[in-house]
Amino acid sequence: MRTAAETERQRWERETLAPALADAPEREVAFTTISGWPIERLYSADVEALDPPAPGDFPYTRGIHPSGYRGKLWTMRQFAGFGTPEDTNARYKGLLGAGGTGLSVAFDLPTLMGRDPDHELSLGEVGKCGVNITSLADMERLFDGIAVGDITTSMTINSPAAIVLAMYLVVAEKQGAGWRTLSGTIQNDILKEFIAQKEYIFPPRPSMRLITDVFAFCSNEAPRWNTISVSGYHIREAGSTALQELAFTLRDGIEYVQWGVDAGLDVDDFVPRMSFFFNAHSGFFEEIAKYRAARTLWAEAMRDRFGARNERSWKLRFHSQTAGVSLTAQQPHNNVIRTAIQALSAVLGGTNSLHTNSLDEALALPTAEAATLALRTQQIIAHESGVTEVVDPLGGSYFVERLTKDLENGARAYFDQIDRMGGMVEAIEEGFPQREVAESAYRYQQAVERNEKIVVGVNGFEQQTDVHVDRLYIDDRAADTQLARLESLRRTRDNADVARALDRLRAVAVGSGNLMPPILDAVRAYATLGEMCDALRDVWGEYEERPVL
Repeated sequence: MRTAAETERQRWERETLAPALADAPEREVAFTTISGWPIERLYSADVEALDPPAPGDFPYTRGIHPSGYRGKLWTMRQFAGFGTPEDTNARYKGLLGAGGTGLSVAFDLPTLMGRDPDHELSLGEVGKCGVNITSLADMERLFDGIAVGDITTSMTINSPAAIVLAMYLVVAEKQGAGWRTLSGTIQNDILKEFIAQKEYIFPPRPSMRLITDVFAFCSNEAPRWNTISVSGYHIREAGSTALQELAFTLRDGIEYVQWGVDAGLDVDDFVPRMSFFFNAHSGFFEEIAKYRAARTLWAEAMRDRFGARNERSWKLRFHSQTAGVSLTAQQPHNNVIRTAIQALSAVLGGTNSLHTNSLDEALALPTAEAATLALRTQQIIAHESGVTEVVDPLGGSYFVERLTKDLENGARAYFDQIDRMGGMVEAIEEGFPQREVAESAYRYQQAVERNEKIVVGVNGFEQQTDVHVDRLYIDDRAADTQLARLESLRRTRDNADVARALDRLRAVAVGSGNLMPPILDAVRAYATLGEMCDALRDVWGEYEERPVL
């Protein structure tokens, strides 16, 4: 029996649509989302679950806060880091002075890989793609004149995350800020490194131990600190679809919770300090639906799968960043428009924190002027667009609700598939999510090369004239400075104390104790990041990925 909506839909198609198409046929293109899902011509009231629970009510599809942004705006957090700690410190002070409300630290490749500046693999990379942090002394320089107890700080680092967090805690200690009052986030998400970004050091299982040790330590010592930012951003940047980003990110989160529970932690002691990090890509409505689906899926998993009783464990909180992979070197000023649309989708999806990319990031690290313009994009959305005055303003949209439901169902299918493999660690060891992302990236690139997807300025609307954009150039002075400081540090510190601290770290790594106390002792002794990572390499070795074909 047809519903009233179906009857009306058929009448419209027969009496209104058909004559119009006879006069003016539709464009001969594939109407799909950026992820390749077919888009129907019209969505109407036959959508299931058209009226989800109100904002602030389980499962939080429409938002975790009943008043949305009418109560508090999202944190405007600009990702920054380059050169020496002093270089980045000056940028941070500029961003805070321009109205930024949180800091986000980008580290260079040697820091991300746990190498000191004098390691042969660090050559040519020191300070290039982020700030170089070699020891506690550098972390002190990075936050010189910035009261860490008065700001929130996000640090995007994974394999050495526990070590970098320890450095931040000791800086707070030296500034007189109590750990229990500190607010911020350490990314600490090793599973997405194995899936997408590949900045791993240790094998998966000892890496997971490091993460659960951070969970346990911070739940007692730094209860306001977000101990992990489960990141779909880099999975999407590697070429995944929106559905794969959603499913793999949340299944990673479920894996971390399971490992924490298996380590003896109470789910409600550590899950409230877990946060998420999503990409804000160019498929405007698909992105909004993705965020709404994520909240629903996480709430259901925490309550029904793990038996969490604390509502804060059910509520997914997330940071978002506009899509770096969407930025083009051609016609770079177009990136301002891309970023504004992507940022708007994150806001309409209820993001809790947001970074907007700069127009020049397809060419180099952003200049101060470009970074300020990116921040102004957020401020204009917040204060001039009017979208913050209504909670979930697109809730009830036939199209958005259909996309939300489809993404939920697709993610659950991925969950079931990964569960059958034994979990996400096992799935990664088999290469499953890696293959899925690689195949998706290949399909999208084919669509661009066939002109089925148009990227303005790249395969459509090209122009031959060059557009001048000022670029931030990082020379080798940062490397020279950091090398000289490293030499001085090793000459002036108590090296016997350092050796004892590193021996304790190795001993605990061999055993089963929490690794954070010996890491903190080594940080206070001014052991370098590379020395601490090498101590763990001595015990656990380095991971080599099996090729995925």
